[in-house]
Amino acid sequence: MPPEPKPLTEQPHIEISAGALVMFERLLRRTHLSGAADIAGIVAEEARSIGAEALVLYLVDYEQETLVPVPAPDAAGREPLAVQGTLAGRAYMATSIVGVDGEDGRGRRLWLPLLDGTERIGVMELALPEAPDEAGITLCERYAHLVAVLIVAKSAYSDVFEALRRRRPMTGASELLWTVTPPKVLASDAFVLGAMLEPPYDMGGDAFDYALNGDTLHLGVFDAMGHGLAAAGVAAFALSTYRNSRRNGLGLAEIYAAIDSAIAEQYPGSRFVTAVVAELDVKSGRLGWISAGHPPPLLLRRGRHVKTLDVEPAPPAGMRLATRAPVEANESLEPGDMVLLYTDGLTEARRPDGELFTVERLAEFITREAASGQAAPETLRRLREAVIGREEGSLRDDATALLVEWRRGSQRTLMPETV
Repeated sequence: MPPEPKPLTEQPHIEISAGALVMFERLLRRTHLSGAADIAGIVAEEARSIGAEALVLYLVDYEQETLVPVPAPDAAGREPLAVQGTLAGRAYMATSIVGVDGEDGRGRRLWLPLLDGTERIGVMELALPEAPDEAGITLCERYAHLVAVLIVAKSAYSDVFEALRRRRPMTGASELLWTVTPPKVLASDAFVLGAMLEPPYDMGGDAFDYALNGDTLHLGVFDAMGHGLAAAGVAAFALSTYRNSRRNGLGLAEIYAAIDSAIAEQYPGSRFVTAVVAELDVKSGRLGWISAGHPPPLLLRRGRHVKTLDVEPAPPAGMRLATRAPVEANESLEPGDMVLLYTDGLTEARRPDGELFTVERLAEFITREAASGQAAPETLRRLREAVIGREEGSLRDDATALLVEWRRGSQRTLMPETV
């Protein structure tokens, strides 16, 4: 377990300058009544308090391929940057601070990840008149973290940041599903969760959900019949029923029954959803799950696919064909285990040679990335790139995944270096 981070005032050799205090105080004061479009300019202006010569914010696009500059005076003339092969991309992918000498040989330019908790939303480029010491780097990182939180908070009230992240128009179905699904990263001292939802601009009927309540991590993956807005509506309806049932304290079997009944009543005889819903005790590693006609999760251990988590499936939710309660399976995880919940669109994706990606290739890819030290969110970003990101492969259907790592220690790679 990583040590608890100390406040800046308690860390050795770190002094808080008057300029730093002014920067944080004025940023918080000015952003109470500011709009989202003003944030980048205010952030740059207040960084002048510590001598910053320029500050530019970049947000990652939905495909996690491009970092898009947020309009502000300091960003004038800046072009989007690729995640692959750039300093900004290195800071984003590795959740690390990247520093280089200024373009004219003077000063220092830092690239800092923008983190909302452990979710990467972009990077901050900061030009300083001289290389910062340990205290200065820590200060800049804390500022980047506050800026990320501000961006996420303001996004709830504006379309500015949302529009910047889109590289092309989004369908109504995708709009609905991105609205109802939670962030794609969640981590604690015991686990790391990463999610993938593809294709981001033209989804049909896939959705995922999760929640950490006490020591229980709730997980759900849903695949509605069909494609487009109608299928997305059913997937969103199933997800909402899942949340409502979960929040009312129902168990896995009761959750399935609630979703089955709700869809059958709302869409009699015309719609159904396959799903896997699961609960992980993050303290003990006990995993319980049921399947509603859905592909079984995969268990990865010590660098290989050791088991497909099969269970006798109940009928897809909405068909009202169940004659008894669904069977709940259980598995005791070992430290370092990874569990993958996914929809069949992922294993049915076509490789460049025309072959299906398959369950075996999927498991091989994930274990290979894990062996190289990647945490779940970066593993899924690279999986997305390998399947469709370079336009070498293609999806035949939506592809959704939840990858959970239990007591693997990878949460450390998601936190700021100074923490």
